[in-house]
Amino acid sequence: QELRPKSLDIRQEELGDMVEKEMASTSEAIEDAVRRIEEMMSQARSESSGVKLEVNERILNSCTDLMKAIRLLVTTSTNLQKEIVESGRGAATTQEFYAKNSRWTEGLISASKAVGWGATQLVESADRVVLHTGKYEELIVCSHEIAASTAQLVAASKVKAEKSSRNLARLQECSRNVNEMAANVVASTKSGQEQIEEKDTMDFSGMSLIKLKKEEMETQVKVLELEKRLEGERVRLGELRKQHYGLAGGCEEAPEDGEARPAPAPRRGILKKPPIAQKP
Repeated sequence: QELRPKSLDIRQEELGDMVEKEMASTSEAIEDAVRRIEEMMSQARSESSGVKLEVNERILNSCTDLMKAIRLLVTTSTNLQKEIVESGRGAATTQEFYAKNSRWTEGLISASKAVGWGATQLVESADRVVLHTGKYEELIVCSHEIAASTAQLVAASKVKAEKSSRNLARLQECSRNVNEMAANVVASTKSGQEQIEEKDTMDFSGMSLIKLKKEEMETQVKVLELEKRLEGERVRLGELRKQHYGLAGGCEEAPEDGEARPAPAPRRGILKKPPIAQKP
């Protein structure tokens, strides 16, 4: 008891109720997201037309399919949790089971929060994209976050589930479906971005030699500025990941620079072919 983290110093009743409340809150967030997407669809049809309407409908339809997949995932996860508690608690109450397995319970709560948060962020990003006040990249990042949160929820549920559980098999199938729908959101977003964004004509035929040289130098400056900015953002991302791993208690597993380390290159001497013997 003394070695348990202070964050787990919660009464049994509170910890047991927190799981049910978080799952219910996640389900409510998904339902609200579906309603908001339907409202955005109606607004897009009344305020846009042509290519913009086509792009907005395709993106919102893919978001709707993703929300439906997440809703089924949360429902299946809830059923699996009930099965785990019923098969593993014995004569204990549900609250006592959650308190006894507090680490696992906290993992479920964290995963459920992450899924609900990802769904909310996706809808807000889609709303800004439809209104042309946001970035398409936001939708792509949100889709990746939802896929990661889904994997977290499945992993947390799988720890205590029986390998032969039908609910576990259904949950894994739901997870694959969520990943597929998230990939569809990414694909529809990228294709829509290509359709909407105006491309430069790149017509330099009317420029003089001096003008071309000046444009070339200015472009080189922009390239250097963007490369420097990209390097800075990569460093910032690494620091953010280090902080994330630290707060999540995974500092020991996280690499120092916050990014996956590439495998060491093989020594060239090993790869050299042996010299061919000269015939006499």
